[in-house]
Amino acid sequence: MTILSGTMRIAIKFAYDGKKYSGYARQPNLKTVERELVEALVKHNFLKDTKESVFRSASRTDKNVSALCNVVAFNTSTSKKIILNDLSNDFSSTIVYGIKDVDLEFNPRYAKMRQYRYYLPIPSLDIEKIITTSSCFTGEHNFSNFARIGSFKNPVRTIDNIILTPKDGFLIIDFFAQAFLWHQIRRIISALIKVGNGKLEKEQINDALANPDKKVDFGLTPAEPLILMDIKYDFEFEYDKKLLDQLSLFEKNICSSLLKVIH
Repeated sequence: MTILSGTMRIAIKFAYDGKKYSGYARQPNLKTVERELVEALVKHNFLKDTKESVFRSASRTDKNVSALCNVVAFNTSTSKKIILNDLSNDFSSTIVYGIKDVDLEFNPRYAKMRQYRYYLPIPSLDIEKIITTSSCFTGEHNFSNFARIGSFKNPVRTIDNIILTPKDGFLIIDFFAQAFLWHQIRRIISALIKVGNGKLEKEQINDALANPDKKVDFGLTPAEPLILMDIKYDFEFEYDKKLLDQLSLFEKNICSSLLKVIH
């Protein structure tokens, strides 16, 4: 890769309502988060194409999954102040609110920590059982029975912490890990729901974790209640405070219809 004189690498942090897009990753003839973002960067001449700029995304969320924080990085000759200012009003369902000069080798996929949040409606569920059983998933496990494992993908992951908070008719479940597998959280949530309504016992969860070659399927919950909350690196982003302050309202709007999604 040839680095032209005057080239910088910029990382931007942004939020989006996943229900307004046909997924995150670029797809032909579909409105996606990544496609809309790249088109805006090209329109403003911040980059010519994704290959030349070494455009990289931190997380490719599933269709209907929202984010209060996702991160992309790209090479450019434009200053971060101009980029943040020009992108701040470009989107109806995305907020670009943070920016940072980073090393030219920086790849946002290699984060220190990711936080996902799932909004689980709590009527008719045994919350104490769910809270007790959730501890089964912390630490290092083979999650073959709780994820969709792609070819040559290592099914072993470490979940550092799971925090459960009853609030406003939801059980808010926050997951913290460096990296997650495809559908991992939504399959864990599905298993926890079955524990909460008496269809599964904690011992069956432990058995599925301890015996990954013994295939079981506990189902997959809807994507809409899942939000990518934060991604941590060895540095802090610089924020537009006015846009940053909008995130709590943005999250509230994303969650406003969730009680209609899961029953």
